[in-house]
Amino acid sequence: MNSIPQRPMLTIDGSQKSGSGTIVRCAVALAALLGEELSLTNIRARRDQPGLRPQHLQAVEAVAHLVCAEMDGARVGSSRLRFRPSGPIRGGTHLWDIGTAGSTTLLAMTLLPVAAFAREPCSFRLQGGLFQDFAPSAYHLQHVLLSLLEQLGLQAQIRIVRPGYVPKGGGIIEMEVQPMDGPLRALSLVHPGKAERVWGVALSSHLEGRRVSDRMAERCRRNLAAAGLDASIEVAYDRTALQPGAALAVFARTDAGCIFGADGAGAPRRPSVAIAHTVARRLMDDLESGGTVDRHAADQLVIYGALAEGTTEYVVPSVTEHVETNCWLAREILGADVDLVDRHVRIRGIGYRRTG
Repeated sequence: MNSIPQRPMLTIDGSQKSGSGTIVRCAVALAALLGEELSLTNIRARRDQPGLRPQHLQAVEAVAHLVCAEMDGARVGSSRLRFRPSGPIRGGTHLWDIGTAGSTTLLAMTLLPVAAFAREPCSFRLQGGLFQDFAPSAYHLQHVLLSLLEQLGLQAQIRIVRPGYVPKGGGIIEMEVQPMDGPLRALSLVHPGKAERVWGVALSSHLEGRRVSDRMAERCRRNLAAAGLDASIEVAYDRTALQPGAALAVFARTDAGCIFGADGAGAPRRPSVAIAHTVARRLMDDLESGGTVDRHAADQLVIYGALAEGTTEYVVPSVTEHVETNCWLAREILGADVDLVDRHVRIRGIGYRRTG
């Protein structure tokens, strides 16, 4: 009787490329989809606080729950993780609290590709931070990534229930994901086009008396108008967050079907006009770069292109460590054919379909 050859365990060195939590989140999500055992070593070895942090651990535990995975090394500070999925991806309702101001957006983005291939719809209620530096905001997920993924056939929505800021967190988002019937479609965005619609949201919590949202929106509109962009920015004031805070996000859709976004969060002694200037500048830089996606979607789309059926193509504003990292993971884990030449990303996907 001939034995069935087994693929060697996936082994990923977390100190490679960006050496960031992106490797943890992406590698675990892809191992869950493949149903294959994963060994992660040197987790975030080059960071000031190496190893798993609470937000990374929560992401790993959440994915493990979806695929009934066993784990070794799943604790804060751990530099090694063994992840062994043992079941099909489960649907249903799931609740997770990061327990800190760690990004709920990054947690949602870890769960999203896994939930897309569940047997039933998935509903998530996630608690933590919604707006902070060094992570795309919940608004960006809502208006940019999910809109782009809709073009690939993935149906998902998020709702902001309560804003959450550094350091208390306590923000809540809800995400609904519909299962795919077949593989994702490839995405082709090779021409940037011209901006035909620009919009945004200026949000602040417990700061209505200081007109923070109004001042962010007004200055951002003025900065964008100077570049020839007529923006419609919603002004929102919130009284439900656990602490005062502010966030600004602006978006642009072009006549070629490209969607760009930029965002920024408030911080102590960070003036509202500075937030507005930074966010407007980021959006204009990405629009003027000749890219067809923004700096966040540039790396976020790689994994979906690698899973899709057909060839995905787009142009990034610049080649970042995160873009290079996700291209590397798509090759190493999925075996996708990924080319990154200058700023042009070309991915021949594996046509992944739900199994089990």
